[in-house]
Amino acid sequence: MLDNMPRGTITIEEIEMGMTRSLRKVVTDEDIRMFAEVSTDHNPVHMDDDYARDTIFEGRIAHGMLTAGLISAVIGEQLPGHGTVYMGQTLKFLAPVRPGDMVEAEVEVIAIDYAKRRVTLETRCLVDGKKVLVGEATVLAPTGKFD
Repeated sequence: MLDNMPRGTITIEEIEMGMTRSLRKVVTDEDIRMFAEVSTDHNPVHMDDDYARDTIFEGRIAHGMLTAGLISAVIGEQLPGHGTVYMGQTLKFLAPVRPGDMVEAEVEVIAIDYAKRRVTLETRCLVDGKKVLVGEATVLAPTGKFD
């Protein structure tokens, strides 16, 4: 379940420093199962309760890249939105995301190169207000100019 979120495009001409956008989603067992199928990552820490109980996480966790994918959704659907080209992303995983957790993925504009249409975004995911993932993305923003 995704909270209602605006969709569309914010062009390079409209982007401003400090702009932020976010989405919230509960990560479900089905999400984890589907991500395992698509990625072919069936690590038992994600799939097997008995196995995962004996790990440092003491229970199953979502794939880190499933959580990171929520950042991609904010970038591709909201800021900058449709027409954005992802150029790079750094990620640091700070804490696990568990089935049933509500994840809030946020992006914030921290640098803009209008001439090159490049935007740098601080990226983060939170569960219960605690950062579980942080990073930085570089994107090529769409333009509204059609010369």
